[in-house]
Amino acid sequence: MFTQTTRALALLSTAVFCATSLTAADWPESVFSDPHLNTVPRNDQDAERVHMVTRATGDFSKPEAFEAHPAGAATTRARTDANAFSQHSGNLSFEEELEFKLGNALFEKIWVFAPASTKASDGLGPLYNARSCQRCHLKDGRGHAPQDLADAAVSMFLRVSVPGPVPNHLQEITDYIGDAAEPTYGRQLQDFSPPGIAPEYRLAVTYEDMPITLADGNVVTLRAPSYQALDLGYGPMQPDVMMSPRVAPPMIGLGLLEAIPAADILANTDENDADGDGISGRANLVRSEEYQQILLGRFGLKAGSATVHEQSAAAFSGDIGISTPLFPAHWGECTEAQAHCRAAQHGDDVERGTEINQPNMDLVTFYSRNLAVPARRDLDNPAVLRGKELFYDAGCTSCHTPKFVTHRLTDRDEQSFQLIWPYSDMLLHDMGDGLADNRPEARATGREWRTPPLWGIGLTKQVSPLAGYLHDARARTLLEAILWHGGEAAAAQSRVVQMSAEDRADLLTFLESL
Repeated sequence: MFTQTTRALALLSTAVFCATSLTAADWPESVFSDPHLNTVPRNDQDAERVHMVTRATGDFSKPEAFEAHPAGAATTRARTDANAFSQHSGNLSFEEELEFKLGNALFEKIWVFAPASTKASDGLGPLYNARSCQRCHLKDGRGHAPQDLADAAVSMFLRVSVPGPVPNHLQEITDYIGDAAEPTYGRQLQDFSPPGIAPEYRLAVTYEDMPITLADGNVVTLRAPSYQALDLGYGPMQPDVMMSPRVAPPMIGLGLLEAIPAADILANTDENDADGDGISGRANLVRSEEYQQILLGRFGLKAGSATVHEQSAAAFSGDIGISTPLFPAHWGECTEAQAHCRAAQHGDDVERGTEINQPNMDLVTFYSRNLAVPARRDLDNPAVLRGKELFYDAGCTSCHTPKFVTHRLTDRDEQSFQLIWPYSDMLLHDMGDGLADNRPEARATGREWRTPPLWGIGLTKQVSPLAGYLHDARARTLLEAILWHGGEAAAAQSRVVQMSAEDRADLLTFLESL
């Protein structure tokens, strides 16, 4: 269970962070670069066009131009079945569609323990959370929390760490929050293993009802979760361990988020709330193993990874126990304290090298970049238009930034110079005590989360009926997710609480149209 010691340490880290907050002038120059992209610099004409099309609207009488296509030319049609998040970017060539399908096959591949007759599929674990990427990202959408104590937590796990020093290569980020892997269990708990090797734990989630009375008298019952790491296979964890529940997020639009210029994201930071609006979006700065430099964090629930490729490779290692050229340890997350795990047979060989090689990683990365965002629905519905106005009036766009324009790219036409509508600023925000996991990640404190993109959110349940919202799927509905907002979002949450039932219904209708 989370402990009082854990909370005290996390709050201390937050206090230290607040006292030493950086400004953009202090950041390493590399943070403003995009080394993962081959870009053409914007000229003055392009810059003016971008400024004009990304301005906030004040006209809610009709849809905005191009709003029907939230991913620009990469948008796909909105399907009415569970495959709504599994389509490729709408502007791929025939040859690229083949590459996408090959990547999809690897994303869905069921890995097996070594040795196996199918050498191309062996190397699973030894410790793992799922046997394929698709087992966590169900139909490329959101995962869900265990439904009861007997339900295996296939699409949810616990990240773990302990307080630790700031590594030398991150010392220039003076508000970086030091942590270290838990000595016995590493940075992630895995609940599956082969015969003869103990799994690390079993995740148990229990809920306490928390009723919220809205201004119109309606009562919404939230679920306040508690987490336990039961049946620890390798002895107790350190007393100061910090644990964070994570559920798999949807995969759509990742390549477009990666293609947003870092400078455009950083332009929205307001570390010390200079404008006094109560919103202080901050950038997470992370060390990229891929580029060996400090970059802007974009991916993961706390923006702890800089690129789609690095995020994918880390998931292969931590979630499935599959080695990659970027993370070549064939034992995945097994620690030195788990000697039998490290000594287990693996799938590395002379022919393949790592258990998944770089050409196949490139296919998975291409697939992950090109899972398409579905087209909007019912844009001209009066309830949708009214709900959009209420979304703006409530202050939701202070974090859920509607629009960006991606870089001009020389080698990724499908993501090049597209007007996109992710409804996210890609920055960290303090979301209050209710959503705090009390575990830091790079610059992110135990109360901060990256603003999740909202595109496609209205199709969540269509893709996976058991899916939940927020970082740990505690919210069963969009309204529950809104009511959990605190911290910087408390004022917006309060405005929703005070809405009439009709206005609140329109707001939700707008969100369901995304």
